[in-house]
Amino acid sequence: MLNNLTDCEDGDGGANPGDGNPKESSPFINSTDTEKGKEYDGKNMALFEEEMDTSPMVSSLLSGLANYTNLPQGSREHEEAENNEGGKKKPVQAPRMGTFMGVYLPCLQNIFGVILFLRLTWVVGIAGIMESFCMVFICCSCTMLTAISMSAIATNGVVPAGGSYYMISRSLGPEFGGAVGLCFYLGTTFAGAMYILGTIEILLAYLFPAMAIFKAEDASGEASAMLNNMRVYGTCVLTCMATVVFVGVKYVNKFALVFLGCVILSILAIYAGVIKSAFDPPSFPICLLGNRTLSRHGFDVCAKLAWDGNETVTTKLWGLFCSSRFLNATCDEYFTRNNVTEIQGIPGAASGLIKENLWSTYLTKGVIVEKHGMPSVGLAEGALIDMDHPYVFSDMTSYFTLLVGIYFPSVTGIMAGSNRSGDLRDAQKSIPTGTILAIATTSAVLPHGSSPKTEIGELEGVPYPEFPFWDW
Repeated sequence: MLNNLTDCEDGDGGANPGDGNPKESSPFINSTDTEKGKEYDGKNMALFEEEMDTSPMVSSLLSGLANYTNLPQGSREHEEAENNEGGKKKPVQAPRMGTFMGVYLPCLQNIFGVILFLRLTWVVGIAGIMESFCMVFICCSCTMLTAISMSAIATNGVVPAGGSYYMISRSLGPEFGGAVGLCFYLGTTFAGAMYILGTIEILLAYLFPAMAIFKAEDASGEASAMLNNMRVYGTCVLTCMATVVFVGVKYVNKFALVFLGCVILSILAIYAGVIKSAFDPPSFPICLLGNRTLSRHGFDVCAKLAWDGNETVTTKLWGLFCSSRFLNATCDEYFTRNNVTEIQGIPGAASGLIKENLWSTYLTKGVIVEKHGMPSVGLAEGALIDMDHPYVFSDMTSYFTLLVGIYFPSVTGIMAGSNRSGDLRDAQKSIPTGTILAIATTSAVLPHGSSPKTEIGELEGVPYPEFPFWDW
């Protein structure tokens, strides 16, 4: 800046001697390129010249995939500046990403989140197919209208680096831009907590249950045990994430393409599981006492009695409902009146399960999950239910608006493309096209990826949800 002022003082009329390029011909302070100044005539909304650079198009899709990154332009520049040992500033690479690599794939990767894999099947099982489609339509309509509004702003002028903050602040003023930015920051923070808890639930409930530090002695203590495990492991995961951010996210960014591939393969695996279960359903037995679902916490054989050689002996299930392991023990009245049966938890598409799941089955907290259509001999009205028995209870009261709130985070993440505006060759074209295509793609994938023919609740010690994912 001082050099420029010195040159202006030494020169005649603010121009360097002999160069013939007056500084007033360019909207940028440090620019001496007259042609570039003419190129940005009337487009001086950008703050820095580097934000408006252009570059040749990506030579091929493969090279674009190889250079796929999760970091926006400003983050990469900051990382490179900190790690530049020589102190010489590297020239800023001009934006070169197109619609597919710069907007569509980042939006796709951010929309497909933990809610899709952990809660969508449960939502469909409770709300039914018809209300689930209505729910998806409502949520996707909200994001689509948001994307259309964002597209109107993006096509109304040059969009340099800054993404949604820049567009909102330049369109509605810095007050609105700051307010929206604060809400976006808080939303991203809570989303991070949600993803950490989802990671721990998948780890402890499905992948490595033996890693649980706190273990419940009975079914009633499973929720508290899982909550304590989430506190411990959540602190560890959050510490690791803070360390990664402190060291530099560029190391994580090297695996951006791998993470994207995992998300896409996971979606394809859902469809593959639907097709496979239609012809060859997997073996996932569910134990029922009458029409009541039992959690296999504390017993292994779904039967009251078993044969040991030529002798009839009682099972572990008998000991959970009776006063002793002997045949003449006093047992629970409902246990005595009803038979124990075992059914398949994933019956497949040919079983007519889709028809049974058309309509909703909302539950009240503390109600035993029952299988409709199974024979059952009930108890007298007003009879108390022993909560220590290994039944599967609903741990929350469910209704439509609650399920909408649980599902809605699954359609967020549409700002991932607009936040990369500094990396895009043509942000005015790429942001509307890529964002709307990503929303349309995920809106088509989400309802089909939650087909009830493969929806099964893990009943072995998972506190939430503690009931099967289909309409009993």
